[in-house]
Amino acid sequence: MGLLEQCEAAFGAADLYQVLGVRREAAGDEIRRGYHRVSLRVHPDRAAPDRKEEATRRFQLLGKVYAVLSDQDQRALYDEQGIVDEESDALSRDRNWEEYWRLLFKKITIKDIEDFEKKYKGSEEELADVKAAYKDFKGDIDKIMESVLCVDYTDEPRIRKIIQQAIDSGEVPSYKVFVKESKQKMNARKRRAQEEAKEAEKTREELGLGDGEDDLKALIQSRNKDRKKEIDDFLAQMEAKYGNNSKKGRKKTAPKKAKK
Repeated sequence: MGLLEQCEAAFGAADLYQVLGVRREAAGDEIRRGYHRVSLRVHPDRAAPDRKEEATRRFQLLGKVYAVLSDQDQRALYDEQGIVDEESDALSRDRNWEEYWRLLFKKITIKDIEDFEKKYKGSEEELADVKAAYKDFKGDIDKIMESVLCVDYTDEPRIRKIIQQAIDSGEVPSYKVFVKESKQKMNARKRRAQEEAKEAEKTREELGLGDGEDDLKALIQSRNKDRKKEIDDFLAQMEAKYGNNSKKGRKKTAPKKAKK
């Protein structure tokens, strides 16, 4: 299966520009931002264990899409003939796409995370992300809360309000799983969140930490050891909102007209 067919299967679109959410006339910087934004959504470090393989495949695909659209000759071939040269160096199956991603985008620090949260929460970007997650997951609030950046259980009422307003205005459909969610499911999610909060507080007490910035860093560092590095997980989450997957086949895609 060629790149275009893989994109159709993974993202519901064979158009490479559509996959990255950019205009066909987009300049290089816009394409790069689109790649960053979409790849952060699907980064495998954000995926549940049972979905990590699929997330990895999609993450790699996004890398290949960006490799095509960021290469002048590859992009020209795609624009003019609607095909992708699967044998090109840009699509080498031996490339480490996560390493490729990290070379493109700088390492994020704790301060970057804090600054990002301040700007992101309540922004138009967050509103768009919440609505997109709602539609992607057909109203499943568990998956929505896992998908949207910078949220924890205390944000649920705010996230629900955003979604309900979008439903009332007709921006998004009304899914029964959201509007008629059972009390049992709500309570189970609340219990999980409370257990996580207790675990964090227990760790803080064991380490004798306060609320200062250095204490926060120490807490994060200690939890990283037990949780596959929480900061890296969040970075991956951000890397995954602003990253992709692919299969290893190198067959050349059959000529296919590009969508206009």
